Amino acid sequence: MVQPGSIVGGLLGFLGKLGASVYFLGEILRQSGIGIARPRLVVEQIHNAGVLSLVIIMTSGLFVGMVLGLQGVDALSRLRQEDILGASVALVLLKELGPVVTALLFAGRAGTALASEIGLMRATDQLSAMEVMAIDPVRRIVAPRFLGGAISLPLLTGVFNVVGILGAWFIGVYVLGVDNGAFWSQMQEYVDPEDIWEGIFKSAAFGVAASLIAVFEGYNAVPTAEGVGLATTRTVVTTSIVILMLDYVITAALL
Repeated sequence: MVQPGSIVGGLLGFLGKLGASVYFLGEILRQSGIGIARPRLVVEQIHNAGVLSLVIIMTSGLFVGMVLGLQGVDALSRLRQEDILGASVALVLLKELGPVVTALLFAGRAGTALASEIGLMRATDQLSAMEVMAIDPVRRIVAPRFLGGAISLPLLTGVFNVVGILGAWFIGVYVLGVDNGAFWSQMQEYVDPEDIWEGIFKSAAFGVAASLIAVFEGYNAVPTAEGVGLATTRTVVTTSIVILMLDYVITAALL
């Protein structure tokens, strides 16, 4: 039996952590001027979080698009509407699957790397040493990584969407015989700019959330090997849940 006290305690703990995360985000934004003063630090983090994630993003996008092509033709052929395969795949990727799947992959690859890197700095007293030398670790370490992750995720989402659409096009047109002209013309007719902006807004929100959770968990990790491991695990789990919750909230608000 679940004790009421444990539920209340868990809720209070969640609210406390949420408040600490919001305060931490405010501190990061206050210190984010380093992105202008020293853009090289942010560019390095965009490379670490974004460029190094391209292989897994492109590979996943290709196979997700190919599966959508197979399933789309199978479902639409029952309605004799194979020609709208391009529009249906584009809408699914741009509005939903692209931002969500990319964010989940980002959490598993770049988010864990950010959390473990900062957590290791905490465990080896590097952050404390910076504070002793009057160097703000949030400004020097956390803010560039947060900005790099927040900028990288929308760009990775765009790559995922493009590769996914090409994968669906290859399967639909060259494997299953869908008309090539109909594939692209139906996509142009039914996909509106609002659909594209919805995906961009979602990916930007997911980028902020995923990057914030990663740097927050790493910065507040217990300074032990076990603590760093737990922080990395919490990063993946928390980010996945938050992304799915945000996806529903944003979709409901935009609809």
